[in-house]
Amino acid sequence: MHAAFTLDADGPIRVHVLRVADWPEADLSPPLMAFAESQGFTGAKGQTVTLPDEAGKPRDVLFGVGDGVDALALAALAARLPKGTYAIETAPAGWKAEWSAAGWADGAYRFGRYLSTAHEPPRLVLPSDTDAESLSREADAIALLRDLVNTPAEHMGPAGLQAAVSALGETYGARVEVIMGEALLDANYPMVHAVGRAAAELPRFIELSWGDESHPELALVGKGVAFDSGGLNIKTGDYMRLMKKDMGGAAHAIALARLVMDAGLPVRLKLYVPAVENAVAGNSFRPGDVLATRKGLMVEIDNTDAEGRLVLCDALARAEESDPDLILDFATLTGAARVALGPDLAPFYTRDNGLADALVAGSQGSGDPVWRMPLWMAYRDMLSSSIADLTNSGGRQAGSITAAVYLAHFVETTAWMHFDIWAWREGKYGRPAGGAPTGLRAVWAMLQARYG
Repeated sequence: MHAAFTLDADGPIRVHVLRVADWPEADLSPPLMAFAESQGFTGAKGQTVTLPDEAGKPRDVLFGVGDGVDALALAALAARLPKGTYAIETAPAGWKAEWSAAGWADGAYRFGRYLSTAHEPPRLVLPSDTDAESLSREADAIALLRDLVNTPAEHMGPAGLQAAVSALGETYGARVEVIMGEALLDANYPMVHAVGRAAAELPRFIELSWGDESHPELALVGKGVAFDSGGLNIKTGDYMRLMKKDMGGAAHAIALARLVMDAGLPVRLKLYVPAVENAVAGNSFRPGDVLATRKGLMVEIDNTDAEGRLVLCDALARAEESDPDLILDFATLTGAARVALGPDLAPFYTRDNGLADALVAGSQGSGDPVWRMPLWMAYRDMLSSSIADLTNSGGRQAGSITAAVYLAHFVETTAWMHFDIWAWREGKYGRPAGGAPTGLRAVWAMLQARYG
C-alpha cells in the first residue's frame, strides 16, 4: 500500500470537502457549521478550518475546493496536514474517490533522498468500495516518476536511467538490453551517439521488453537527456538550472511501463529510452554539422540545444520497426509548449482522431488535463535545409509544432502520439515544487480502456 494510504478506518480525522456553491446548504452538524462560520469559511479554494475535540486534538477538517473542478485540489490539504489518519466524510456531488486519492498522494509526496529526517505523510483512508490496489499502484508509479526527475544529474545520469529501467526489469521479469558508447554507431543509433558523445558518462540506448508476444504491442519512448547544457549553443544559468529534469520524458515512459507491468495489462510492452547528457567538450556536435539518423535522413544542426528531438528520432524509428499497435513518446521538448499552455496542461500531437478522442475521454475521467495541438505538416518548410534532408530547428515561431513535425518525419504509422511536457511544477496551490506528472493519469486511463 502506498505510504499516504491506509485501509484502517479506526477513528480517523474527518475531512469535509466543500465547494463554494455547496457551502450555504452543507450537510454538517450545527456546531461544526457554527465554528466554520466563525472562522469565515466559505469553501474558497484552499481554505482550511480545523475543529478540535474536547481534548484539543483535530476532529474535523473543512477544506474548500472553490468551483470543484481541480481533480488534484486535495494536494494542497495533504501538503499541510500533520501525520495522522484522515477520511473523506463529505464531498461535492460528482467528486470521485480517485480524485481524492490522486490529490492526496500528490500533496503528501516529499523527495527525501538527501534529507536527514524522513517525512511521515498524513494517511488517507481509502473507501472500501474503491479499487485500493489500483489507486496505490498509480500513486507509486507517480512517486517513482517524481523521484527520477528530482534526483540531480550527478546521480541520475545515463547510467542512473539505465539502473532505473534495469530495476523494473528485475521486478517484473522483463528483458533489458543496453547499447552504449561506440557500439551505438555499429547498431545504427547515430543521433544518440552524436548528442551524448561529449559527456563523461557514455550515451546509451535502453530497451525493455515484457509481455506475451501474441498481445498487441505498445511502444513507449521517453527522452532521456539526463542533463542539458544546451551543448555549444549553451544555455544561460537561469535556463540551465532545472535541466536535471530534461529526462522527464523518460521518467514518464518508465512510470507508465511500471503501471502496465504491475497491472498485468495484456500488451507486448516495449520501452525505449535514449539516455544521454548534452555536454560541452572538444568532441561536441556543432551548429552546421550534418548528422545521419537511424531512418537514413540527414539532418543539418541549426541549434545544438534542440537535441531532444535528435535522440527521439532514432528511438521512434526503432520503435516503428516492430510494427506496434501504438507508439507513445514523452519529451520535455520545447519552451514554446510552456508559453502556449503553461506548466500543468499537457499538449499532445497525433494524426489519429480516434486516438485523440480516446485520450480526451481518459482526461475527463481522471481529471488530468490535456490539450490537442495541431500537427500542421505545412510547417515542414520551416525545417528545410539547402544541404540536408531537414534541419533540427524551425526557429522561434510555432516551436512546439515544428518539433512535432520534425518527429513526424520518423514515424509513418497513424497510431502515434507525441507529448511535449514540462515534467515540473513551481510551488503553488499549496503543493510542493519539483518533478510532477503531466498527462500521465490521462494516458493511463486511455490505455486501460484500450487494452484492459
